[in-house]
Amino acid sequence: MQMISKTSFSLCTIAAALLLSACGGKEPAAPANSAGAAPAADTSNVVYTVGSDATYAPFEYQDDKGQVIGFSQEVIQAVADKAGIKIQIVNKPWEGIFETLNTGDSDIVSSSVTITEERKAQMDFSEPYFEATQMIAINDNKGADIKSFADLKNGKHLVSVQTGTTGDIVSQKLMGADSKQIKRFESMPLALKELLAGGVDASVGDNGVVQNFVTNNPGAKLRTLVDPTFEKEYYGFAVKKGRSDDLLNKINTGLAGIKSDGTYDKIYAKWFATAAAPAASATN
Repeated sequence: MQMISKTSFSLCTIAAALLLSACGGKEPAAPANSAGAAPAADTSNVVYTVGSDATYAPFEYQDDKGQVIGFSQEVIQAVADKAGIKIQIVNKPWEGIFETLNTGDSDIVSSSVTITEERKAQMDFSEPYFEATQMIAINDNKGADIKSFADLKNGKHLVSVQTGTTGDIVSQKLMGADSKQIKRFESMPLALKELLAGGVDASVGDNGVVQNFVTNNPGAKLRTLVDPTFEKEYYGFAVKKGRSDDLLNKINTGLAGIKSDGTYDKIYAKWFATAAAPAASATN
């Protein structure tokens, strides 16, 4: 039988102690909750970025200090307050605004976005917060014969729209996607200014924006028309498709809260001088 020296014995003892320490010194894992899932992340300090094309008075536009104001801005802020979340509204151009949800530059888009089936395939929407329809603004110096939306199809009249909006979409359906009658602009104010300047005979856009422009230009010979063929539209707040956190649920909870406690009605009356339409609570 081979003898073991004191030195060898000591080295073996130290090695064994180190091995036991390595095996037994690990900190215990954080306990799971009662459902067996990891604890929820703390989002109390998260500030969600809200992308908004602030060229769409009275829904979202900039004051003389560059701050985004308007009906939609007040609604989303009230929703955030009710839901207990923090938001920061950032002015972003309409073109490409939906892509900011995928890149992470925006968590929410609040920009008078009409909920459509095509858009629902690309992003997720909150419950509606506003009922709208399309409206035609007509310059009677050049379009006195325009009595209906169908009259724009006769080839005689030029029509301005904002690129990619529902006004653009319905105009394409009437006159054709490649129609030279349609003049597209990057913002609705530019499309309406073209009407005011006589560059087009009519302009098609959301009723709230078009009516606001006409009201603020009383000296111009502008007339409005809502065609019976125009369907009702509903605005919603958009988030990234399939977003894994509960942001959309928080928005919907906050929206339901401000509708039930009267806050929504007060905001609506401030900007439109009437009680909120019941359809503002319609589902999409």
